[in-house]
This record gives sequence, C-alpha cells and structure tokens, in this order.
Amino acid sequence: MANYKPDLSSQNKFIPIDFSQQIVPGTFEYALAHIVDNRLDLSGFDKWYANDKKGAAAYPPSVMLKIILFGYSRGFITSRRIANACETNITFMSLSGDAQPHWTSIASFVAKMKDQIEPLFTQVLLICDEEGLIGRNMFAIDGCKIKSNASKEWSGTFEELGRKHAKLKRASEQIVERHQAQDSSNETEVEYDLRQKVKLDKSADKIEQFLAMSEEKLGSTNKPVKSNITDPDSAKMTTSKGTIQGYNGIAINDDKHQIIMQAQVWGSVGEQQTLAPAIEQLNEALSNLGTPEAFETAAFTADSGFHSEKNLEFMATTGLNTYIADTQFRSRNPLFKTSETYHTEKEKRRLKRSKGRPKLFTSNDFHFNEKQMECRCPAGKILWLSCKSVESNGKSYSRFTGYLNDCKHCPLQQQCMRKPPKDRGRQVQFLLNAKHQISYTDKMRIKIDSSIGRRQYSKRLGLIEPVFGNITVNKGMNQFTLRGQDKVNAQWQMYCLVHNIEKLRNSLL
Repeated sequence: MANYKPDLSSQNKFIPIDFSQQIVPGTFEYALAHIVDNRLDLSGFDKWYANDKKGAAAYPPSVMLKIILFGYSRGFITSRRIANACETNITFMSLSGDAQPHWTSIASFVAKMKDQIEPLFTQVLLICDEEGLIGRNMFAIDGCKIKSNASKEWSGTFEELGRKHAKLKRASEQIVERHQAQDSSNETEVEYDLRQKVKLDKSADKIEQFLAMSEEKLGSTNKPVKSNITDPDSAKMTTSKGTIQGYNGIAINDDKHQIIMQAQVWGSVGEQQTLAPAIEQLNEALSNLGTPEAFETAAFTADSGFHSEKNLEFMATTGLNTYIADTQFRSRNPLFKTSETYHTEKEKRRLKRSKGRPKLFTSNDFHFNEKQMECRCPAGKILWLSCKSVESNGKSYSRFTGYLNDCKHCPLQQQCMRKPPKDRGRQVQFLLNAKHQISYTDKMRIKIDSSIGRRQYSKRLGLIEPVFGNITVNKGMNQFTLRGQDKVNAQWQMYCLVHNIEKLRNSLL
C-alpha cells in the first residue's frame, strides 16, 4: 500500500512573523500600502477627531483605509467580515500593523467617507497620471446596476403604499376578530397569532410614519414614482437577472489603461439625465490634472441608454468628438441586417420582455397617402386625421386615430394594441416631407453610421464593459451596504478607487 505523509493543513502552528515581509511587491496590497502610506495626503481626516487632550486614541486613517480597500478587493464588503479578517488573516494583520478595530469602528469610518472620498479619488488620479496611465484619447461612459441595502418589497408610490398599509391593518384586525369568535384556541395558536399581529402592526406603523414624514417623488414627466421606505434614494431597476432595488453606478473611464475618471451613483433617475452631470465632473477631473483642453482633442462614446436630442445638443457644446448610438443603430448595420443569429436573438429578447405577446404593428404596417392625407390600418379600416401637424424634435408629423368601434371589433386587435381600447382607437403618426431643421439626432445618425463612426463606436465595448466586470465579478463588489445616496456614492467611489489602485500595481514595483 502507498504511504503518504499526513495532511496538516488544519494544524495550528506558532511561527515568528515579520509583517513587513508579508506584503510582496507586485501585488494589490503592496500598491495599496505604498500609495496610502507614501503618496496620499490624509490630513483631512484630522478634523474627525478632537482627542489630543482627552479620550482614547483613534485608529489611524491610513490603517482603516488599507484594511477597508483591501477587504473590498477581496469581496469583503461588510464591516464584520473585514473586522474578522483583521483577527485571522495574515495579510490584513500586515496591512493594519496587527490592529484589530471593532466592526462598528469600520462601519462608522465608511459611513463618514462622503466628505473625504473626493480628495482621495483625485489624488489617486494624479498618481495614475504621473505613472502615464491616462491617455486622454477617448472616454466612455456607462452604468452598472447594483443592489442596495434595501428590500424591493418596501417600494411603491404613495398610493400603493397607502393600499399596503390598509391591507396590513385589516389583516391585524382579522386576527383579533378571529380570536373573539373562537374562544377555544389553544395557547400555542394564540401566541403565534399575537406574534403575527405585532409584526403586522409594526410594518403598518412603519409605512404610516414614512408617508407622514416624506414627500412623494415625481419623475421627469411630473408623475409619481416609486419610493422605498428603507432607502428612499434607491429605486427599482430591471436588470438581465431580474428586478432589483438598487442604484445605477455611472462611471467614465479613459481608454489607455481603463482608469476611471469619474464615478457617481444615481437612484430613481434615468441614464439620460446622468450624462450632463457626469461630463461636468469629467471636466473638473481633467482640470485637476492640469489638462482641461483635453476636451478639444478627445473622443467620447456612449450607448443608446444615454441617447436623446437634449443630450446630443449638450454634447455639441463640450468640444468632445462624440459618438452616441441610438436604439436603431444595430438594425441599420449591414452586418446585422443579414445576420440570422442577430434577428433570432433579438426576437427572443422581445418575447421575453413582452412575455410571449405578438409583435405589434408599427407605422410602417399602415398605408399612408400624404397627398390625400388618408391612412388605412392593416385591417383595411380608415383612420381619421386627429392632428394635421405636430412638432417633435424639429420634425413635423401627421397623427391619425382609429375609430373606437372599428378597433373594438377588429380581429387584429391583439397584434395592434397593447390593451383593449376604451375611449379611443389606435393612434399612429407619420413624418411629413415638409422642410425642417436637421436635428442633432439626424446629425449623429449620419456620423455614427459612417465607417469611421462605426469603428470608433466599436471601441466602447472593450473600453468600459471590462471595468464593471472587474468591479462586480472579479472583485465581488456587487452590493452596497450603506443607505442614502450620499453614503452609497462614497462607497461606489471607493469601489472605483480599488479598480484604479489595481491598475497601479505593476507601476509601483
């Protein structure tokens, strides 16, 4: 029989440790320790403490930054895991100088970082620039939806939350009514129902207090949007893996080494509304680096989520050579137009979004005679001219509406309308050939459909997408532990700080 040496991997052993020898050059922890100890100005943290004459000594900000950022890089995003690692992991011990802060001290430090993260982020950008990692040739923007420290079950408009409050109160009252009608219930059932009643009353009081102390949020169209009781700044967001309660982490990075130049989170705000603030912050970052003129020579790319006439008009004033795709960009590409795989996958995504419902008729399926100003639907019915000329994005359209009786009894209704008609029939509008000013959307469509435009825009995928993959998948920073946009924004910038410091790993040998 074979004879093997015993496995002692679970054996405790006392050995002499030199903490300074545990931080190996070329690793993330080496770059982190070198930058925090030698390159960053941490004097801004001094105002947090007034313990020079009385009170216990505080943990140095350098120690707290090192263990927190290193913990984030290993997917330890909770304060308890970081505190436990400082007691059991030799690398954490080496970074902290064998300090073992309590998890509450770590949590408090992270929660207060909103006042200090901007200067630190800028200082790391300056170091990246000194090491030649920022090229200023092309910038790309994108967003990453990340879960917040709040449950989506506590989301809703004020009207929806009011209905939920009434439902909880009614369920609580039914427990009392049931016990009044049944005096023979045993003690176990009574105790269980009483616990349930306490939970229901607590939840109802929580909703009632929120509705009384908060103002309802309104969207861009001035309509009520969903609020969250636990974290009002977060929002329900649809992702490829389902609906989450979270924030959209926006970032702009440089093309040379994928250094993140700007980072900010947004809650119940669409991506289109984040472009202008992000560009202003990018301009500020370049000014801090001493190169505000980079806008005149650099290119800028963004996907269709950031496309709007207003955004294109704004980008025209920045000086950036902009390439922002619209929603029909792929369908106009000759390579995709003849691709069976593209059309098959597109139809699969459409069926998933529409839950198997058939594709609805578009304006191209209607028969429009501009000379006679007549329109017929696919079923052959005449539509009446509801608006002869309506302006939209600098273009003029004619709008037609189907007769209500025709649409109610139409055999193609399910393929034409999302819901059965109640007060009016199907509406459709057509672009008129009247002279109109060329919109920024038209200019961008011509620009991005050119061979140069497609080649420039194709760089976006390899420029920005790997950044989010590195942060959320490789590093495991895929959830926020704080609540409130200010605190979550600081944590998102700390996540991005980890990414930038990792890029410096090979430059600080």
